[in-house]
Amino acid sequence: MVQHTLTPGDLGDLRVEPVTSGIAMDNYAISMNVSWRLRADASIRFLKATKICVTGRSSARSYSCVRCNYTEAFQTQTPRTGGRWTFSYTGFPVEPNTVYFIGAHNIPNANMNEDPPSMSVNFTSPGCLSRIMKYKKKCVEAGSLWDPNITACKKNGTAVEVNFTTSPLGNKYMALIQNNIVIGFSNVLENTPPSRASVVIPVTGESEGAAVQLTPYFHTCGNDCIRRKGTVVLCPPEGVSFPWDSRRGMLGGWLPLLSALLVATWVLAAGICLMWRRERTRKAPFPTTTLLPPIKVLVVYPCEICFHHTVCHFTEFLQNHCRSEVILEEWQKKKIAEMGPVQWLTTQKKAVDKVIFLLSNDVSPRCDGTCGRSDGSPHENSQDLFPLAFNLFCSDLRSQTPLHKYMVVYFREADTKDEYSALSVCPKYHLMKDAPAFCTELLRVKQQVSAGKRLTACSL
Repeated sequence: MVQHTLTPGDLGDLRVEPVTSGIAMDNYAISMNVSWRLRADASIRFLKATKICVTGRSSARSYSCVRCNYTEAFQTQTPRTGGRWTFSYTGFPVEPNTVYFIGAHNIPNANMNEDPPSMSVNFTSPGCLSRIMKYKKKCVEAGSLWDPNITACKKNGTAVEVNFTTSPLGNKYMALIQNNIVIGFSNVLENTPPSRASVVIPVTGESEGAAVQLTPYFHTCGNDCIRRKGTVVLCPPEGVSFPWDSRRGMLGGWLPLLSALLVATWVLAAGICLMWRRERTRKAPFPTTTLLPPIKVLVVYPCEICFHHTVCHFTEFLQNHCRSEVILEEWQKKKIAEMGPVQWLTTQKKAVDKVIFLLSNDVSPRCDGTCGRSDGSPHENSQDLFPLAFNLFCSDLRSQTPLHKYMVVYFREADTKDEYSALSVCPKYHLMKDAPAFCTELLRVKQQVSAGKRLTACSL
């Protein structure tokens, strides 16, 4: 076991909450978002990673771990923006009705015979009938979206009538009457779901106020389906229907009138809106000119390109001549460390108007001395995000994302390198030769690009 002179302390805080992803049932998933806060002490300088382990206990037991590495050493106990260093990880799947034990500790681990720095919390996931779980595929198959609308009434001292709406998931049910003990039950077989089923159940005791339990046997969940409950009341007099049936009849009578009223209201609102716009246009003699906001641009470039002589000069050109707000990974190292490179690139891709791939097939000799190209320099040790950005953005283009968001810029005449050949379908500009056309393209109104012009290969 490796002996460390100094090791980091424990976490300042650890929290867990469920988050959802996807909309359709096939890709709807619930994951665990684990967030943690670091302590503001000197031991943070020795922190390299945080390990999170999750143990789940239900009908089956699960165990998984993940190690979250920090991209660079911490130089300060707190971020320059204030607060505490806070990070999060989302990825552990969450199943319904499961107790999870989440433990986390910092790396390097404590030395032998020292107290291990760790923190743990418990999290119990909700059941299938909860708002967040009921759309999960496993819960839907167990009947979470099924509303049986149970009504049960005491017909006389020896019988209870139970009515409910069947489900298309199955046709076999069991209705059971309980009043401290089981006083009656009956199996129901309905061959035309969904429909309103009715069954009269003989009982052996007082049934008013008793509980009704309806157990479905769907082909998707077998004997482990969600059971529904109701309460037995006195049957209404002859000729009087249950509230559910009367509401349904009332709604059927009012529905055409409500539809006509809704259409009339919509037509009236549209007419008032058109008249107001026409009056406003007539009274306004001169249009108002509004200065458009700057274009947000993310510039990505390979590590072999000189930052000071190429990237910085290109950034000045964008700011001074193309009215652009430029985002560079070199300027957001701390933000990347907090969010992670993939999350940072994904966030920037959504926020910016253009993504520019800055390429050059020639590296200037003066970069070696002036720009810190020597071994061990900060630029040499920094993470090269270009391959990650290249593959991430190409993957989006391959899934029908419009090409108008992407541009390629060269400072010298050259064909696209083989490893960047996937960029050949993007608009390319040679600076400073194509500077006017480049600025015009950068500032012009976004137009729909032909769906047939897509990236066909995206890999480095």
